[in-house]
Amino acid sequence: MSVTIDIAGLTPERMAFETSPLAELGIALHALAEPGHHPALHGWATATSAALKPDLADRLSEADFLWRTTFSDVFMPFAGLADGSVRPGRTLAEDLDLLDRLDDERFVSAAVEFTCATHYDSGGPSALTDPATRDRALDLAAARGPRQVEFTRRMLDDPPAVRAWVRRLLEDCDEAFFADTWRRVGVQLAADARHKTELLRHKGLAETLAAVSPALSLDETRGRIHADKLAQGRATAVDPAVGPALTFIPSSFGWPHLMILHAPGWRPVVHYPVGSPELRTPASVALLQLRLEALAHPMRIRLCRHIARSAATTGELADVLGLSAPEVSRHLALLKKAGLASTRRRGRYVLHQLDLTVVARLGSDFIEGLLR
Repeated sequence: MSVTIDIAGLTPERMAFETSPLAELGIALHALAEPGHHPALHGWATATSAALKPDLADRLSEADFLWRTTFSDVFMPFAGLADGSVRPGRTLAEDLDLLDRLDDERFVSAAVEFTCATHYDSGGPSALTDPATRDRALDLAAARGPRQVEFTRRMLDDPPAVRAWVRRLLEDCDEAFFADTWRRVGVQLAADARHKTELLRHKGLAETLAAVSPALSLDETRGRIHADKLAQGRATAVDPAVGPALTFIPSSFGWPHLMILHAPGWRPVVHYPVGSPELRTPASVALLQLRLEALAHPMRIRLCRHIARSAATTGELADVLGLSAPEVSRHLALLKKAGLASTRRRGRYVLHQLDLTVVARLGSDFIEGLLR
């Protein structure tokens, strides 16, 4: 699976690396709401949450469906304005002014797109004008609690009032903690954007995408960018209705998320994490699927248990598991194909052993279960 961005015919000057205070505030709010997604930010999230005034913390809880589950497109409003030359604001105030320029229908659709609607990829009728879509949005919001359904009802009944409320909330976040945070991370993000711009100019798009994220690749023949994600979607960077453009926005708070704005009628945006060079390159989705499928068989789980403890020959494993040697070999072949097991020769014997370093990246519970 992947998200693809059509760029056939897009000129290099329409590709830009930009910083966005509003986009960074959105992902910072996500890190506060879901600290488990961002273990490296645990200290920042704990200290920031503890310092929030009760009123602000309460209002953040009321609107957290905009950033808790995922990342709403309202944090990148420049991409929803019908002018391909619009860039993110240099300050949070400028970004919020761009947010004010979105029409009510586009704002509401973006605000409820993930938690209260199911038409992100294909569009669909507006909850402001279509009764069935409105009822669906309220039903889905209700599943997330009474505060969320009340907030959604207010937004559908009086979008201007809720939009003003959201702007005040984000301005209060800026005063409470984000202004200091942006002064600290904004310089790093601007430097990364400049570096990637120079890389694009001198090395080309393929090498630049590799530097942005190992999950991004270029299909030059078809004129597409592929983002290796557990999601399916498609966007175009050459839609004349909104203006041709593709924007890349670095984030200091983003890891491990690589987010692709690919909503219909919006220009695509790649929101990518920076500042984690010590992290290993993540496995591809295809390899992750192969590994999980290899571990889904109960006999291979038993096999893993034995070769996690010590290396063993095929014959030894066959005796322990009550299988024939060819059956064990077939199971081992699947584990080796997935990169979960390795072999080494000792004289005339071939020993098989589980690669605990690789398996550990799938989860500590699995390792502990194997070694318990």
